[in-house]
Amino acid sequence: MEIRKSTADDVPAILEIFWSAKAYMAAHGNPTQWGGGYPGLPELLPDIARGDSYVLTENGTVVGTFSFITGDEPTYQVLLNGRWHADRPYGTIHRLASNGTVRGVSRACFDFCTGLSDYVRVDTHADNRAMQAAIEGYGFRKCGNIYASSGTLLRSTVFLSAGSWSSLVISSSTGRLANSGRFSSAALALLT
Repeated sequence: MEIRKSTADDVPAILEIFWSAKAYMAAHGNPTQWGGGYPGLPELLPDIARGDSYVLTENGTVVGTFSFITGDEPTYQVLLNGRWHADRPYGTIHRLASNGTVRGVSRACFDFCTGLSDYVRVDTHADNRAMQAAIEGYGFRKCGNIYASSGTLLRSTVFLSAGSWSSLVISSSTGRLANSGRFSSAALALLT
């Protein structure tokens, strides 16, 4: 799988992936995370213009997409029931999605982003069990809860990687973490 910056030529494939991801989420108990037209052109076109949008390709076909944005994320200004592991610049993964035709899109994204920045965050909806499993399976520790841009409190779990000192934010109701073998048990201890 290859990762490259998105171009205007990728817009139709990315929008199709967004719609596929919405359908998958709705069919798997998460019908509200990406409601209405979100995500769509209002998010995608500025991401492409800034150079923050990426596609994952397999044999020349776009199979996944994400945005990686360096700088402060407004929804991360308030963290409840926990603390950030560091107060320093970070990158945030947004709008990670695949068309479902290949495995490993999330892991490839996480590997790529942690290669770009040593402090990485990502958030997802409490009902997005598939994304929670992907992030937890990557091996990160809990930090706390955030508010969504709509003002809704998300039950978020933030994890810290001991190997690269990267953190990811995910919504979770379980608070469980599986050791993927990449990190020591001590590094995977959940913060409460």
